[in-house]
Amino acid sequence: MARADKQAAVAEITEAFSDAAGAVLTEYRGLTVKDLRDLRRSLGENANYAVVKNTLAKIAAKEAGIDGFDDLLTGPTAIAFITGDVVEAAKGLRDFAKANPTLVIKGGVLDGNVLDAKEIAKLADLESREVLLGKMAGAMLASLSQAVYLLNAPLAQAARLAGALEAKAQEDPSILAGGAGAPAAAEDTPAADEAAESTDA
Repeated sequence: MARADKQAAVAEITEAFSDAAGAVLTEYRGLTVKDLRDLRRSLGENANYAVVKNTLAKIAAKEAGIDGFDDLLTGPTAIAFITGDVVEAAKGLRDFAKANPTLVIKGGVLDGNVLDAKEIAKLADLESREVLLGKMAGAMLASLSQAVYLLNAPLAQAARLAGALEAKAQEDPSILAGGAGAPAAAEDTPAADEAAESTDA
């Protein structure tokens, strides 16, 4: 490869590292051209899967500010530069590797941190962004409905109290007048009795 071509290839890989949310390094030894095409198709818009030369990828990784990558760059290497959902891409690679054991996931990088194969597997076990957003939306709706219930509870209690008061008032109208039953007759009061005695005297 001519020097200018190498520089262009390094620049392209460096840009891919810089633009990607993460990258997963794989060894594709034993995969056919059709297998690679199927893998690219399975990743969809989540990742760009590219076969790279190890020496150029090492230079590009350093230029992109990624350290500790050299040990992963051995054997025939292809890198999935993840541009979409990182978890979905990791799941896609894991599932493809299960169906095609010749694809070996060697490790990767996420947010500038180098990950080994086990950490990539853990990443693939996480729930996707869509599922997490769905759960978050469900939790928010549950919180909103609970808040509405709590706000409506005092109103409902006031309405029940008003209904009970109205029912009681139909039985005893003096309740609405502030009384607690019919007023006592004047002759039944002690004051009325005393007044009657003083008149008789």
